[in-house]
Amino acid sequence: MQTATLNSPSGPESAPVVAPPGVQNRAVDPVRLEGGRQAGAPSPPRNHVTAENFSVFYGDHEAVRKVSLAIPEAKVTAIIGPSGCGKSTFLRAINRMNDLIPSCRTEGQLVFDGQHIYSRQIDAVALRQRIGMVFQKPNPFPKSIFDNIAYGPRLQGRRKSELPDVVEESLTKAALWSEVKDRLDQNALGLSGGQQQRLCLARALAVNPEILLMDEPTSALDPRSTAHIEDLIASLRGSYTIIIVTHNMQQAARVSDRTAFMYEGDLVEFGPTSKLFTKPKQKQTEDYITGRFG
Repeated sequence: MQTATLNSPSGPESAPVVAPPGVQNRAVDPVRLEGGRQAGAPSPPRNHVTAENFSVFYGDHEAVRKVSLAIPEAKVTAIIGPSGCGKSTFLRAINRMNDLIPSCRTEGQLVFDGQHIYSRQIDAVALRQRIGMVFQKPNPFPKSIFDNIAYGPRLQGRRKSELPDVVEESLTKAALWSEVKDRLDQNALGLSGGQQQRLCLARALAVNPEILLMDEPTSALDPRSTAHIEDLIASLRGSYTIIIVTHNMQQAARVSDRTAFMYEGDLVEFGPTSKLFTKPKQKQTEDYITGRFG
């Protein structure tokens, strides 16, 4: 795998390949294809992100301690645990959002597409185009609905004539198109909280990411809006690798294929969601999911 995999974001010149089921007109950079695989051939199952003794420090405080796990491609992985256990810190490390904190440093390996994410050769901006993020609180730009979605594709060099289709496709994937198609020129801040969060999801999808990071995306939403987001996660499963941090264990059980339980910076247990919630291997996991602490 060449360094260009992460250093060079795909642009309008990239040759398109056949998209995964359920996703239309999704461009994939041929440089990402491994082992000489022909464009359009189905990808074999693989781990999308692998942590190997990975730690995150804020100054002298080790917020994430020597975590090792492999996150599968095109599946939904949930990270649960009490407040302050390091789950959001680990999530933000995957697209180097922690770079914005001067005291933050890492040790160990965090590998994406065969490359250590924190290698000096990696362009963090290009990395974030491939690993999108939706935050706990909706954060639309103070721009029109259209310009919120078109912002990333414009930076990628997409032609102006392509933008309407990109906006419609992204809003459709986020189940928002039918609600906003007649007011795309209106300020996005006028949307409801649930609509704003779906807009932020559409904005992340507009740059064709491979991975979606979701940091408690429904914690500020009402039950109806929460159900919308959970339905969207289900619809995107298989087309994107999704990693969601949540305090809501019922939500983790509903939406995820695999679950990681973290406590005080340590990865206590990681495995299939159905087994972790019904037959956890660790007593600490059982105590947490049964409400004995946390």
